[in-house]
Amino acid sequence: MKIVWCITGAGHLLRESFQVMKRLKEEIEDLKVTTLVSRAGEEVVKMYGLFGELYNISNGNYYEELILEREHPYSSPITGRLSLGKYDYLICSPATGNTVAKVVNGIADSLVTNAIAQAGKGFVKSLIVPVDYKAGIVTTKLPYAIDKKKCKLCLKCINVCPNGAIVKRDNFVEILLSKCLGCGNCKKVCPYNAIIEGKEIKMRVRKIDAENTRKLMELEDVIVLKHPYEILEFFNIR
Repeated sequence: MKIVWCITGAGHLLRESFQVMKRLKEEIEDLKVTTLVSRAGEEVVKMYGLFGELYNISNGNYYEELILEREHPYSSPITGRLSLGKYDYLICSPATGNTVAKVVNGIADSLVTNAIAQAGKGFVKSLIVPVDYKAGIVTTKLPYAIDKKKCKLCLKCINVCPNGAIVKRDNFVEILLSKCLGCGNCKKVCPYNAIIEGKEIKMRVRKIDAENTRKLMELEDVIVLKHPYEILEFFNIR
């Protein structure tokens, strides 16, 4: 079986999506996964320290490539395989509200939205897990952050950060998530346990985003799922 897995710039349900990707590789014999990662998706995957795992999932062989949007032209010729029906399924998990809004309005101006459009043209079923499934409140987990109440400005975290993602302001230290690689070095050296990983926060799913998810359900050969674990159920994996 050959699938395309699309990753967009959402942190919500990202870790769960990776768990499902790895489980599919373990359970389905001869499964080949080509991973398409949007520009924002690449940033977020690195923030959560998951980028290295992508190389274990899509190892560089044919139909098992890791495709980064920043490395490919706007025409995204790789997506032509989908219009030719060369894959069995496309999976997009997690799918941001921005991605869903573009798809339901027929906009295909990015690697992922173009892939979903081409899948529809090539009669390839798309399984999509939107982060904005239903209007209301959801709980999500953040990548690394600094608890300013615990931080004593020892600056040890700054000295061990390999990508210069931690900076000192006037009277506090901040992690620049756009640069964070999720390596965890800062957490290991902090003597005050001020580095937080996976802090839970509440977020609102806006009505307009939930409405776009409803419209997504009406598209040809698109199956909308509420959670990445439902992908396992789709493939009869318990």
